[in-house]
Amino acid sequence: MLKGLIAAGAMLVALGGTVRAEDVVRLGNLKFAHYGAISYMKEIAPKYGLKIDERQFAKGADIYPAMAVDQIDIAASGGDGAVAARGNGVKLVIVAGFADGGVRILKRPDLPAKSAADLKGLKVATVRGGTQDLMLLAELDKHGLTWSERPGKDVQLTYFNNYADLNQALGQKYVDVICQSEPQSTQAISAGWGVELVKPYDTPIGKPVRPLVMTEKMYTERPEVAAKVLRLFVAATKAFIDDPALAEKYVREQVFKGQLTSQDFRDGMANASYTYAMPAGHMQVTTDYMVKYGLGKMQNPPKSDAEWVKLDLLDKAKADLKVE
Repeated sequence: MLKGLIAAGAMLVALGGTVRAEDVVRLGNLKFAHYGAISYMKEIAPKYGLKIDERQFAKGADIYPAMAVDQIDIAASGGDGAVAARGNGVKLVIVAGFADGGVRILKRPDLPAKSAADLKGLKVATVRGGTQDLMLLAELDKHGLTWSERPGKDVQLTYFNNYADLNQALGQKYVDVICQSEPQSTQAISAGWGVELVKPYDTPIGKPVRPLVMTEKMYTERPEVAAKVLRLFVAATKAFIDDPALAEKYVREQVFKGQLTSQDFRDGMANASYTYAMPAGHMQVTTDYMVKYGLGKMQNPPKSDAEWVKLDLLDKAKADLKVE
């Protein structure tokens, strides 16, 4: 019987080689509306000879210790998390951008503040080590405000470990203002806990672009798999861009398990976009501002995008799939 099975397997290989196992790629991801296309990759991965093993983390900074010990191959996070990891010795490269925007500063509805310039004397909260942290500090800096976690500066900062707690703190008036992601900021507005003060895109950082990150090991030692990952990424992102109904259905039903309303999804995505692009120089500006504010506690901050932003596989994938 064993000989028969071996012979049958050999026959299948001879006829088409279809018994080859899919390449497994371990993905670190976050639970945000604008990260949905990254999650969708696992649904269509078999078409590209891949199996995506997705693991969700509470925040981007949590992904990179796992990447450092070879437990994660690719990751979706804010740019600040990728910069901090690279600056502290994690061997990774940026291979694409996958989303932009997705940040809002909200205030309690009863506060008279009309802009970030009016935050002096208020208690402001965000999640440490996320894109929201960097964007908040850049906005305060733009208006000449000082900050500290202790009393005595213009703004007293409070940090939380997850994004759901930010909404709770604002709703309970434990803090006055939060810098939040999507769709959590939209959900806070819908619940009546907060109102938008500003989208903090008016600093030199501009709209934050979230990078798709890959280990150097995969990029250099498994180039064929790396190329397939980028084709899969482009295909998944194109599907969401071309078919907003698919994006909404998948994010609401599969990512948020029915806990996100249609209106909240649409309002959240009005403040974010699915993309492929990583604009030239964007990661360096992100790095420079992180260094300025002492974020990431980096031993060796990246000195230029040329060191670690590698878009060759993205360009090839877009050309192969005829995507502009």
